Amino acid sequence: MKLPPIVSSLEVGFFTILLVTGLSTPGQAEITSLDTGNIEDILNNAGVALVNFYADWCRFSQMLQPIFEEASNIAREEFPDVTQVVFARVDCDQHSDIAQRYRISKYPTLKLFRNGMMMKREYRGQRSVTAIADFIRQQKVDPIKEIHSLEEANTVDRDRRNIIGYFDQKDSENYHTFEKVANILRDDCVFLAAFGDVSQTERFSGDNVIYKPMGETVPDMVYLGSLTNFDLTYAWAQDKCVPLVREITFENGEELTEEGIPFLILFHVKEDTESLEKFQHEVARQLISEKGSINFLHADCEKFRHPLLHIQKTPADCPVIAIDSFRHMYVYPEFRDIEIPGKLRQFVLDLHSGKLHREFHHGPDPTDSTPGQEEIGEVASNPPESSFQKLAPSETRYTLLRDRDEL
Repeated sequence: MKLPPIVSSLEVGFFTILLVTGLSTPGQAEITSLDTGNIEDILNNAGVALVNFYADWCRFSQMLQPIFEEASNIAREEFPDVTQVVFARVDCDQHSDIAQRYRISKYPTLKLFRNGMMMKREYRGQRSVTAIADFIRQQKVDPIKEIHSLEEANTVDRDRRNIIGYFDQKDSENYHTFEKVANILRDDCVFLAAFGDVSQTERFSGDNVIYKPMGETVPDMVYLGSLTNFDLTYAWAQDKCVPLVREITFENGEELTEEGIPFLILFHVKEDTESLEKFQHEVARQLISEKGSINFLHADCEKFRHPLLHIQKTPADCPVIAIDSFRHMYVYPEFRDIEIPGKLRQFVLDLHSGKLHREFHHGPDPTDSTPGQEEIGEVASNPPESSFQKLAPSETRYTLLRDRDEL
């Protein structure tokens, strides 16, 4: 585009800003602006909606805008039905109530919705037209694989979590519920379905859904609720598909860190499934009430060698349990002690009460000292700084809105 022959430096600067932000060339993009009056209706009627939570003054939001618009053009060409795919945006300065409702802590944030339900995993991939368009295509792929013999159902990959539905017919309310659940949990479970004569022997009392856990020797579990009740079906499937103890990887580290609650992590050698099973058992036995206040995770010792070194451990010391509060890391004294009733739970409670923090700085609490020990004086100590905080959303990609205040 040619500039006029005579133009002031101020005009040149303004012209440059227009080009950078993409405001001068909106094209044919169909981006729906959401507000309190239309957000429910638009999201509830969209099969898939990608929503850009942004602020006009945020440079990352400005850079994303033309990319988001071009990706929406591609999606509209490939999915012309306006209810199939929706690209939308929320101006978080103008609609701070919506931003608070969806716990927006950085700009821009791209959240995915299905039929009005916000997905836990937001879009964190490359900010390019191709990458965003590919992401939408992936979301439109049917998450359910149809099986054509019961042999297929009996030979599923038992290294994955599988949910298999046996239905009389596809065009039924039961299957539509199953389909909706599968779309939401597509990243967590493998979903399969059989219909008609193929599924008949498994439908002795009507349509049936079975969960096949990981492991060859673990028994199957049958869903006993109503398949017309979405909330009940989804809650059952989520409980099966999303484990209490999740694996942290470099791919999901940002997502887990942004949840904003401390980590209780088991570092273990990948092949050491025995230690992982013990940890999972004790977390379920001692800490189920703490779910929501701390994330229960396990990590590959080799891949996460650096955090181990941070707490003066190596893969040779694994299994090792530690808490990362996003300010400091605290090591559980001895892995073998996790089976002592209440010991692991007390470790977590000591984090919440501030006791771990105090003891690292000032030595044991007086109430825990032996007689006369308090006269020795305080033992100064500095716990290692958080290692996993480095996996949090980066200031090179986002405008961060607040700092956390963990122990």
